[in-house]
Amino acid sequence: MDARDSRVFGPLPRVCRPARSSLSRRVFRGARLLPVGAALGAVILLGGCSPVPERAAAGSARAPEAGVPRSSDQLQRDYQRVIKDVLPSVVQIRAGDSLGSGIVLDGKGHVVTNAHVVGDETTFKVTTATGEQELSAKLVSSYPPQDLAVVRLDEPPEGLKAARFGDSRKVAMGQIVLAMGSPLGLASSVTQGIVSATGRTVSEGSSGGGTGATIANMVQTSAAINPGNSGGALVDLDGKVIGIPTLAATDPELGSGTAPGIGFAIPSATVRTIAGQIVRNGKVTDSGRAALGITGRTVLGAGFSPSGVAVVTAREGGAAHKAGIRAGDILTALDGTKLTTIESLTEALAADRPGQRVEVAYTRDGEPHRARVTLGET
Repeated sequence: MDARDSRVFGPLPRVCRPARSSLSRRVFRGARLLPVGAALGAVILLGGCSPVPERAAAGSARAPEAGVPRSSDQLQRDYQRVIKDVLPSVVQIRAGDSLGSGIVLDGKGHVVTNAHVVGDETTFKVTTATGEQELSAKLVSSYPPQDLAVVRLDEPPEGLKAARFGDSRKVAMGQIVLAMGSPLGLASSVTQGIVSATGRTVSEGSSGGGTGATIANMVQTSAAINPGNSGGALVDLDGKVIGIPTLAATDPELGSGTAPGIGFAIPSATVRTIAGQIVRNGKVTDSGRAALGITGRTVLGAGFSPSGVAVVTAREGGAAHKAGIRAGDILTALDGTKLTTIESLTEALAADRPGQRVEVAYTRDGEPHRARVTLGET
């Protein structure tokens, strides 16, 4: 086995188990989510130690025009063309004792990945799809609320190829997509599927390595997403990145097993906004995330079931404070969406924008009230 095979299939660093948490009830009642930024070495052994196959050469034929049926040969050539074009822009990231993936943003060595991939680390080892040696990189900034981060290579190699990003707002159900990354530590792996749904609001939880992010407008896909795929690329047949694979659903009835064909990717529109700010400014200066300007906690009602969000503090000058909401009030609904827990409030706000006007229902001393609130920003 050569040096590259040894690196891919040999003993992997000890890695943490991905976190498991509740998937937004807006998406899928009873399911759970798993950030996919790290792999267990023992899992790889179950698959044997056969070498990673070489990528097939792309055909020379041009992709058919939109709306024209593809023959099986044409579709295969499309796949091979996209893989040849995009895979050099997808890297493997070693963050301490865990592994994940990333996408090259520019020739200066900026790479975007998930915040849960970088974790608390500030220095990394990055391996390109065509490289034999690990390259050193440093953290530029991490933004856990959107589970995104940017690292920069200390010495970008010559010919480093930046990925092209598509418009995730135009992504449609049924669209064919490819997921590229390093699942289970297997660098330069590709899986295929379709866009199963768009506009999902998903919470990943904060235990076991998750950031606790609640992310709106995620792309749901049937392409296999496994530990190590986090931070990689979800790509359309035009060779454009439409999302970053981040979460895989798990079925409680299967124990720790993932639910086949249910994965989620952060949309490219969000990636470009957040990563772009980090590259330009070294940090996120405009999150685009709506906020009420409160700290709160879940309150229990009859039968000890969650029944609302108690306002612990309402920041002076914040959105809620300006609308007359005060500490001690119990929030029960936002624009008609029932609020039972602090998580449900986060999910309700995830799809809104700063400056948007919403109606908040709440109780004060047992009396119902309503307020029109102009949302602020986190």
